[in-house]
Amino acid sequence: MTTSELAPHELRVLVSVAEARGFGAGAARLGLTQSAVSHAVRTAERKLGVVLFTRGRQGAAPTEAGARAVARARHILRLLDTMGAEVHAAGGGEVTGTVRIAAFRSAAVHVLPGVLDRLAARHPGVSPQVNIVREVGPGTTGEVADGRADLAVATLNPDTYPIPKGLLSGKLFEERYLLVHPASAPDPRGLPLVDWAENCSSHTRGWWRDQDWMPTATVTAEDDGVVLSMVAAGMGMAVVPELSLLGAPGGIVTRDLGPDGPKRQVGYVVAPGMAQGAAVRELIRGLRETPVGV
Repeated sequence: MTTSELAPHELRVLVSVAEARGFGAGAARLGLTQSAVSHAVRTAERKLGVVLFTRGRQGAAPTEAGARAVARARHILRLLDTMGAEVHAAGGGEVTGTVRIAAFRSAAVHVLPGVLDRLAARHPGVSPQVNIVREVGPGTTGEVADGRADLAVATLNPDTYPIPKGLLSGKLFEERYLLVHPASAPDPRGLPLVDWAENCSSHTRGWWRDQDWMPTATVTAEDDGVVLSMVAAGMGMAVVPELSLLGAPGGIVTRDLGPDGPKRQVGYVVAPGMAQGAAVRELIRGLRETPVGV
């Protein structure tokens, strides 16, 4: 059996139950009865030959097979939702529709505004939706893999989190990591290290371990903006990518870490089906026009 044998309404039920974490809550989201939703899930499980959800007092949770089915269902439903706009554009009509973008914070703040401004000037009928996602674990790429986003602006770290099979990616620019410290502390080596969870890749961490002057992080923050505020307040030093330093507060000094210092690649990730869409193609075009380096 294949997913092509599932009807669109069955796909919507799978997604709704997974996101609502229950059959009753999923039914309420769709305006259906719980029995109708239960029947649709059982039908889907019979067609696919696997159990898609565990049932219990705490509700329903996708099995491993169910999580994959739900992700595939989101992709299929998204293609169906955008079909009208794509056909219209292919016939010479205006490029329209919603583009769902997942981006980590500094990219959303410093890269996307210019890109989306140019996109709006060229295609006013395109409506972007931006979701800021922490670049931890699957991060922004995981949003595309799960069908929650059409395109991700992502840190391309194949050693840390390889691009899932079947997704497409492209490099936009490479940036250095720099040492930042308070201007009031000319020698940062005696300061504590301020860090945040997203500031990680196997290469970066490996470089840190090789530096005998780098202390263990003693202050942690939620994101790079808070890190820079703490550094400006004299609470410590940090190692951050150049993109995070755009719009940094006053009172900090940056230092180059040399030719062997850590770097990261920033790029985009997109599902093949969505990469063919006119609105997403125009978004990728705008991203590629972003100046290399920051």
